[in-house]
Amino acid sequence: MALQKHLVLFYVVVSFCAASCYSSGFQEVNSLHSFVDHEKESGYNSRAHPSNMNTIEGVKFMEFIKPRAQLFSSRKLERAGSKSSSSVKTISVANFGAKGNGADDTRAFEKAWKAACSSNGAIVLVVPQKTYLVRPIEFSGPCKSHLTMQIYGTIEASDDRSVYKDVTHWLIFDNVQSLLVVGPGTINGNGNRWWENSCKRKPQPPCNEQAPTAVTFNKCNNLVVKNLKIQDAQQMHVRFQNCKNVEASHLTVTAPEDSPNTDGIHITNTKNITISSSVIGTGDDCISIVSGSQRVQATDITCGPGHGISIGSLGEDNANDHVSGVFVNGAKISGTSNGVRIKTWQGGSGSASNIVFQNVEMNDVTNPIIIDQNYCDHKNKDCTRQRSAVQVKNVLYQNIRGTSASTDAITFNCSQSVPCQGIVLQNIQLQNARAKCNNVKPAYKGAVSPRCSWGLVN
Repeated sequence: MALQKHLVLFYVVVSFCAASCYSSGFQEVNSLHSFVDHEKESGYNSRAHPSNMNTIEGVKFMEFIKPRAQLFSSRKLERAGSKSSSSVKTISVANFGAKGNGADDTRAFEKAWKAACSSNGAIVLVVPQKTYLVRPIEFSGPCKSHLTMQIYGTIEASDDRSVYKDVTHWLIFDNVQSLLVVGPGTINGNGNRWWENSCKRKPQPPCNEQAPTAVTFNKCNNLVVKNLKIQDAQQMHVRFQNCKNVEASHLTVTAPEDSPNTDGIHITNTKNITISSSVIGTGDDCISIVSGSQRVQATDITCGPGHGISIGSLGEDNANDHVSGVFVNGAKISGTSNGVRIKTWQGGSGSASNIVFQNVEMNDVTNPIIIDQNYCDHKNKDCTRQRSAVQVKNVLYQNIRGTSASTDAITFNCSQSVPCQGIVLQNIQLQNARAKCNNVKPAYKGAVSPRCSWGLVN
């Protein structure tokens, strides 16, 4: 009954979120009134495998969910109403010599940014409807202005790898507060030359272990990025790091399926971020969420090709990593190597906790639902079994349906020493496949297929 008490709290929180924050294309369930006794239904032994959803964590999770619906709408309205349209000043990169004729326009972008950032009031920095060749550049703050970068044309990276003194970045927005970066234009990483020389494609040296992230937002708080196309990044497409209060919406992020390490949206050490109404198809994770990230929300996501929506990897090189408060609601995932994944290295520590994946459609996905607490790169690491592991706890999978491209629709490869806890499956229908489960005993709600075979539990 201890498990039932804890899971009821979990479901009350999630039901509150589904009812008050978001509409759903799938049928909602009354989680509280129709809750079943999981210990009877699944044979779950709460003393052997405790839920670990305590009251304090439940309250924290409720606080994560409750404010998200109006976080950005109120801020944008306040900001939009603070300045009349007549008081907004427009600065164009063309005014500073940008030609958009195939020549290097980096210097013009630097001058235009300096002018916009140092001005007072509301500034719109315009990139007109041409294609501008830009070398690595840093758009740094703090700025005096309330700044919007409006991209109508295309910002394109040079394919000359020698111009990258820092091989990890192309476009960086650093320490710019209350920034808006909006389309309808395109950011093109022109990454083919980097892919050709990647160690994943060209394993013999010389090869590139690293390549630039196309767009990095670092220490940018109260940030809006919307209505943009980001394509063919050298490596990752968009990286949010050390940011707070971020809205990313109506993004189209694309790269070939075989482009190495080209994550669509990468989130690290960032708090209060919403990603919505976006289409992402690349050669790696559509969305990847790593250590230090809290209150991450993804809604209305179309994902594929790629590696799915991933939390991790966490715990590499014995690191202590933490991710909490992740809410994925409404995703269509097609033709990917994973669907919704939590990946942690053996030997690490920390936790991935208070996570919800709900209202997800899987189409021909190789591993639709997967937790791997024992990840190890056999090519480069000592993969001897280790006792420490990143704790994975309090994870709800709700209203997930579709088809698996492999025989294993659900894989829970949990740690023997630090097993997964508080795993809940509700209304899961993944056709013609099995569940493979180690060191976990999930609780079930509603119709769930496939289910774990207890004979596979170590």
